[in-house]
Amino acid sequence: MDNMLQLESTRIEQDLLGKKHIPQHSYYGIHTLRALENFQISGLVVGQESHFIRALAQVKKAAAQSNLHFQKISKQQSIAIQQACDELIQRPQDWKASFPLDPYQGGAGTSVNMNANEVIANRALELMGHGKGEYQLLHPNDHVNTSQSTNDVYPTALRLATYTRIDELLTALKSLTESLYSKALEFQHVIKMGRTQLQDAVPMTMEQEFRAFATLLKEDFKLIEQLRQLLLEVNLGATAIGTGVNTPSGYAKHVIENLAKITGLPLKQAEDYVEATSDCGAFIILSSSLKRLAVKLSKICNDLRLLSSGPRTGLAEIRLPELQAGSSIMPAKVIPVILEVVNQIACRVIGNDLTITMAAEAGQLQLNVMEPVIAISLNESIQLLTQGMQTLQQKCIEGIEVNEQNCLDAVMRSIGIITLLDPLLGHAACDEIGKQCIRENKTVPQVVLELGLLTEQQLDEIFAFENLVSEVPNEVSPLEQVS
Repeated sequence: MDNMLQLESTRIEQDLLGKKHIPQHSYYGIHTLRALENFQISGLVVGQESHFIRALAQVKKAAAQSNLHFQKISKQQSIAIQQACDELIQRPQDWKASFPLDPYQGGAGTSVNMNANEVIANRALELMGHGKGEYQLLHPNDHVNTSQSTNDVYPTALRLATYTRIDELLTALKSLTESLYSKALEFQHVIKMGRTQLQDAVPMTMEQEFRAFATLLKEDFKLIEQLRQLLLEVNLGATAIGTGVNTPSGYAKHVIENLAKITGLPLKQAEDYVEATSDCGAFIILSSSLKRLAVKLSKICNDLRLLSSGPRTGLAEIRLPELQAGSSIMPAKVIPVILEVVNQIACRVIGNDLTITMAAEAGQLQLNVMEPVIAISLNESIQLLTQGMQTLQQKCIEGIEVNEQNCLDAVMRSIGIITLLDPLLGHAACDEIGKQCIRENKTVPQVVLELGLLTEQQLDEIFAFENLVSEVPNEVSPLEQVS
């Protein structure tokens, strides 16, 4: 790689291991280049994660402010660092090429922290009127990273980025919940059969079924919103292992107050910095809530697949939007592709939760070096769930139609409606009626009339819509509860 770099304009940088030629146009430096050579793992790059780049810059800006306050760096250096950070904060997507590292890396995120230090230092040097690499004037470690360690910078940035990304997830979750509730209102007049163990149970309305879907997701909106507050407790100022080595007295409180002002978030200091530097408990519980959401989404999709099955030989109670041909060999087949992709997303999120759990457990003594894979897994779960819910809503839920006659026919053919006769005829008699219905392929009203147990008028009253469907009243709609 060095030979190729020498063919273009380069600058020479030196570190503990020796010298390297760095492309002159690059804002990153020798530490980033070494990590780039060492970690070619996934094809992903840190620069793709705008939320994380912004969070890193916010941390570095807060540190520059506090380091000026405690006279650890000069005013000129602090101003230049803050200006460079502002550029990253305002348009992190423009800096993708400057953060080329694979997020899978050893060192507990040291490579990413050094990457940020070098980019900010070199941009700050330019703003001061100097060239990249003139580190004697403003150094990545000695100035940008003053009073910091990867071990407090990386987890703090991860918490900020994750907290912000969850905004997008909650927006998608709320919108999907609203869509399901709207469908519930649309289908409130449709009676259908409820089922347990895939067998006929008792009648219900399609509104009740879709309202239950909405309520299912509303619960997770509230839970995730609550649990993400754990991310607001940060260990910035802890430096290497939580003892605050190389920081002036009062620095931790000061820098977190600065960071809170920069981000607009009510950040607070960790109760015990040594504990906080190695503990990943907040990521475990947050990931668990994402897994729970994934499981519920997959359950809803499984139900919708069953309700739409057929279209001639299945339940066929609802019709899904037809999006693409479903078979290379069977003509006229359309399959529920959106529901299936959400099922697959759920599998991935469940796997990511296990990864996060194992990574959190793998920490040793005063640091957990597995935080990069926690960051990758959390980020992927949030992104997949967000995009999956948006796709589910827009390409499936909003276009669902109901087969009203199929639903009604299924109710009247069902043995399950015999449950309404139980208080009048008794359980044993209803058992016999049900067995005769199955044996002779007749409906419940037919057999009851044949046996002379009730009159046609009595049956009409018992099986009237308002009697077929009972409901525990809901004082607040799922939509209002989410809002």
